[in-house]
Parts: sequence; C-alpha cells; structure tokens
Amino acid sequence: MTRHWNAPAIVFLVLAIAGLVGTWTYNIIAIIEQRDFFGDWFGSGPAVGSLTMDLLIMAVAASVFIVIEGRRLGMKYLWAYIVFAGLTAIAFTFPLFLANRARRLQQLASEQHPTTTAM
Repeated sequence: MTRHWNAPAIVFLVLAIAGLVGTWTYNIIAIIEQRDFFGDWFGSGPAVGSLTMDLLIMAVAASVFIVIEGRRLGMKYLWAYIVFAGLTAIAFTFPLFLANRARRLQQLASEQHPTTTAM
C-alpha cells in the first residue's frame, strides 16, 4: 500500500485532504444556515471562507509543484513565481510557470534529439 508514496506525493495528498476539510467545513456551515452560497460570495458569508480556503490550498499546491517540477527541469528563478503570486495572483503566475515549463520541456527535447538540416 505504501508503494510509490514519495515525499511530493504525500505533500500533495495532505494538501488535498486539507482542501477537502477546509472547504467543506465552510460549505456545511452554509448548508446548515441555509445560506445563498453564490450570493454569499458577494455578501461575506460562509461561501467566502470556502472560496478563500479553496484558493489558498490551490496556491500552496501550485507553489509546491513549481518548486519540485522547476528544480527537476533545471528552471531558474522559481522563487519569483511564488513571490509574484502574492503580489499579482496565482491565476497569473501558475499558468505563466506552466508556459515556461512547456518551453523548457521543448528545449530539453530538442537538445536530446537535435534535428539535422541538409545543406
């Protein structure tokens, strides 16, 4: 049962459990109080807490992924994605990381299989 459970897998599993417990704690409060879930997003009800917890856990998981995957691929300035997520938004910096990750994967693939052109 513990086969293939490495440190990153355990970190992501813990974050998943925290995300489930954290968001559903607020969701259950909203259900018990018979709140308008979507209306509360704009009116400061339990739904705001659920959404906040959802985004916080996602941001932490994305940050962990950025560090692990970025180091694996030899990417530079990984700290900048995490710092700028707090200054701008994780919705900006995580896709930006994914774009640069795709570029890095393409670069590594082209270095392993260089194409030769006939002259």
